[in-house]
Amino acid sequence: MHIHKFEKIWLTFGIATLVMFLSVVGVSAFYMGNQPPSCNLTIDPEKVDTTAPFDKPGLTKVEGKEWDYQLVYVASAFSYNPIKVQVPVGAKVKVIATTKDVIHGFEVAGTNINMMLEPGYVSEFTTTFDKPGEYLVVCNEYCGTGHHLMQSTIEVTE
Repeated sequence: MHIHKFEKIWLTFGIATLVMFLSVVGVSAFYMGNQPPSCNLTIDPEKVDTTAPFDKPGLTKVEGKEWDYQLVYVASAFSYNPIKVQVPVGAKVKVIATTKDVIHGFEVAGTNINMMLEPGYVSEFTTTFDKPGEYLVVCNEYCGTGHHLMQSTIEVTE
């Protein structure tokens, strides 16, 4: 079988590009430690209400950690618990959230907080609220007919 000169050039170019792409992905994944979020934290979705810290959703002050406050959210059929929370300005907050029923989104408008909540998994995000004001928490993952009603508020106060 004879391969034309231009076909050999294109095959060489394609294979070289593939090798370079896989090398960049390999270096990024292994050497730099970039990886997707892990699912190390799991929970039984039927026992969310009786499992700490989800048995007492809301804001709690934490001592001896790298963050100041822990904000726990539970999503369920078209609602978030708690509905409204007050956070002091400048506080470093670890947001911990899960869901009891279906996949929900968790986006805090005006910030970089954006998580997907899946039944059986715990999602976490650490951030600092530097600007006072009200931040709307919305579900950005369609979850049913009452999806547009699903919201909560984080009020950052001085």
